[in-house]
Order: sequence, then C-alpha cells, then structure tokens
Amino acid sequence: LLQECRKRGLTLATAESCTGGNIAHEITLVPGSSDVFVGSVVSYSNSIKTGVLGVSAKTLNDNGAVSLPVVREMSAGALRVIGAKVAIATSGIAGPGGGSEAKPVGTVCISTSVITTKGTLSRAETFHFAGTRQRIIESATTRALIKAVKHLRSV
Repeated sequence: LLQECRKRGLTLATAESCTGGNIAHEITLVPGSSDVFVGSVVSYSNSIKTGVLGVSAKTLNDNGAVSLPVVREMSAGALRVIGAKVAIATSGIAGPGGGSEAKPVGTVCISTSVITTKGTLSRAETFHFAGTRQRIIESATTRALIKAVKHLRSV
C-alpha cells in the first residue's frame, strides 16, 4: 500500500473504530512509512465519529455505527480532517459481545476513499470474519489494507 501511494505521490490516513488503530500500527511498522502515512483517528465512540470525522448524526441513527454509509463518511472525514489523499475506515463488531442477528460478531464494514482528478472515489464493503476478538481485528486489518491497494490500482 505504501509503495502504491508513493508511486502516485499520495498521502494516507486511517479512521478506525473496531480495529482500534491496528491498521495505523501495521502501516507504521514499515520503515519509511512516514513519507506516506500522515495520521489516524481512532473513532471508537460515536461522538468522535460525529465531532471529529463529521459523520452525520442522522446517518448514525438511521444505519447504526456498523454500516456502509457510516464508514463512507468516516473515510471522507479522514481525508478532510487529516488532509490525506487516500483513507481507510473501519467500523465493526469484534466481540465477543455486541453482536445481533442482523449484525453478528465479526461483521466489519470497510471503506476506502481516494481523491483523484475526477473527484473523491469511495468504495465500501461489509465483511464477516470468524474467530476471537484479536483474530477479527487482525482479519479486518489485513482485508482493509488489501482493499486499499486494489482500490488504488483501479483508479
């Protein structure tokens, strides 16, 4: 992901809820990541989603925090607040509690947004991961990084 951003002269940010900063952690483990990665917002609470990232209260109320509309607004907010050109956002239920029939434990919504000459292009998708809380966070982290690379390569 860092190489893809570097090739295009793009900066990168994250807005993380259920992954709790793990994506940012994995990115910053790579030496030289500071030339691309500019920052992260760990928006575990809805008040940070709305107050910092600018997620609409209506979007949260209508869809719940674990939803495609919310992660789309989170990634757009990260672009705006942090000033990056590429953003990854996650919101989900890592467990062991907190799930429901409609959104069971392991449900994670991931959005990537890229600012291009044609405007901001966002892609969001819902995933279902199995395992322990740690395994779900690790799976969501890996999937988010892969999703961002694929998104960049397609624009």
